[in-house]
Amino acid sequence: IAKEVAKLLEMKAQLGGDEGKPKFVLKTPKGTRDYGPKQMAIRERVFSAIISCFKRHGAEVIDTPVFELKETLTGKYGEDSKLIYDLKDQGGELLSLRYDLTVPFARYLAMNKITNIKRYHIAKVYRRDNPAMTRGRYREFYQCDFDIAGQFDPMIPDAECLKIVHEILSDLQLGDFVIKVNDRRILDGMFAVCGVPDSKFRTICSSVDKLDKVPWEEVRSEMVGEKGLSPEAADRIGEYVQLHGGLDLIERLLQDAKLSQNKLAKEGLGDMKLLFEYLTLFGITGKISFDLSLARGLDYYTGVIFEAVLLQQENEHVEELVGVGSVAGGGRYDGLVGMFDPKGRKVPCVGVSIGIERIFSILEQKLEASEEKIRTTETQVLVASAQKKLLEERLKLISELWDAGIKAEMLYKKNPKLLNQLQYCEDTGIPLVAIVGEQELKDGVVKLRIVATREEVNIRRESLVEEIRTRTSQP
Repeated sequence: IAKEVAKLLEMKAQLGGDEGKPKFVLKTPKGTRDYGPKQMAIRERVFSAIISCFKRHGAEVIDTPVFELKETLTGKYGEDSKLIYDLKDQGGELLSLRYDLTVPFARYLAMNKITNIKRYHIAKVYRRDNPAMTRGRYREFYQCDFDIAGQFDPMIPDAECLKIVHEILSDLQLGDFVIKVNDRRILDGMFAVCGVPDSKFRTICSSVDKLDKVPWEEVRSEMVGEKGLSPEAADRIGEYVQLHGGLDLIERLLQDAKLSQNKLAKEGLGDMKLLFEYLTLFGITGKISFDLSLARGLDYYTGVIFEAVLLQQENEHVEELVGVGSVAGGGRYDGLVGMFDPKGRKVPCVGVSIGIERIFSILEQKLEASEEKIRTTETQVLVASAQKKLLEERLKLISELWDAGIKAEMLYKKNPKLLNQLQYCEDTGIPLVAIVGEQELKDGVVKLRIVATREEVNIRRESLVEEIRTRTSQP
């Protein structure tokens, strides 16, 4: 035993440097990242623009657990199911991390027997994907979802979802974008008339979905080579999926001898026409394209589907943004809630998800290129002193300001130099300095300094709160 112990001790001595401290790698797990104050400031700006749009459209907010029972998620995502994160068995429950916010929403509706709700939900989701961090593709990321559930007249809620995407993308000023629209029924009808067997609909659909990334020739050879579709059927599909346009194209397809014979396609085209009429009333058709190649990979869509894509930036600073692609997507999924309801009761739903991570990576790059200074705090005023021995007075004043709801800071030193206090404001972007000095205390005033112009005004102590509010209120 002694021999073995000596051996082990020797090994330990060889391994341990650093007083036996274990060596570990300081990094975030693959496909995740930390967000520093600067990045969080940009994120909060984006979130607040999105949330105010959702609220403007009358949405309520919900939240659901970050993990669900594994069976809740299984079989809802088609070919993407392999990307679900499974957790270890916890006391008899097999769990998985949520993959999106739509399936948990459907589970929530069925479980609580809700047949009518307009809600938004912003939370993290998890995908065991191959991360492409530069393009805003992660394993842990936020989704911002807005959904309308309930039985309504056709295409009115769907049109509102598209209006919301248009509002958000315009508001965030990401550059030019287009919202592609299609309908699962038109796709399925098209597959049927082109001679795709029923059993191959979904798998051919996922091939078509790649058309925004790879040329038609590659998609065609995948359909024929890997998925066993006849070359004739693939060529027929090719004639359709390369079409895109507006109302004129819808009219043309309604006259199409083959397509209009198909009940599903005809229904889809009729609804698409109605949708475009509503979008015309909303004044947004300039950014909408009816695009027959849009397929959206998820299995649960049943009607209208859409995807917002950023167009290539011409600006010389941001050439690398070309690959960002889709920044919002969604559609109608009328069957999902029924999959959870024991009686199979259906609740029709339509919704949209805003691709916050991609939007965020674009804004981050834009801000880096523009070298605009980003404030990471909202402090309105720094409480400062011009002479020594005024810590108590600073503490009294800052406490008054905090109690009045003013965002205020001070330096944690007994006798800071005035220059250091002013420099701190310059560095952090604090717009005002409230200076207490012996003379000011005698006169019952506070000297308010405007950092940008260096102008100073004496303000009566009792008017200070009001003055700070006025000078820092957002236009």
